[in-house]
Amino acid sequence: MATINYYSAEGLQKLKDELQDLKIRGRAKAAEDLREARDKGDLSENAEYDAAKEAQGLLELKISKLEEVVGNARLIDETNMDFSKALIMSKVKLKNLKNNMVLDYMLVAEEEANLAAGKISVKSPIGRGLLGKSVGDTAEIVVPAGKLQFEVLEISR
Repeated sequence: MATINYYSAEGLQKLKDELQDLKIRGRAKAAEDLREARDKGDLSENAEYDAAKEAQGLLELKISKLEEVVGNARLIDETNMDFSKALIMSKVKLKNLKNNMVLDYMLVAEEEANLAAGKISVKSPIGRGLLGKSVGDTAEIVVPAGKLQFEVLEISR
């Protein structure tokens, strides 16, 4: 059974662009690699040809999986969302109660997560722990390093 994931317009477009690129440029490169390997002689003893065939198979597998992800993707409709709670696409300002460090995160779909950009997945331990919280709530989250406590300072879109 396919898993439905929710994406921002930007995140969904990025997935579609990647899929299109793999179908056009990725397939063209795989075909060129096969042609070059085939031109090198006997196919029964041609390791380069075998490697090119395997790479082509992996490319087609990646395309297939990405087509499934895009096919099961849903665009987030922010018009009916409760802006007082932390939900997907929320920007959340947190205070770590242990060291008083203030953090800013945006809750996004798993494929859009990028910690360096401050985007964390709603499926990550911190993301799951923040879902449904309101300003002033304390979130107690178990992470591999132990238990963390965060106070939700601000939620925005």
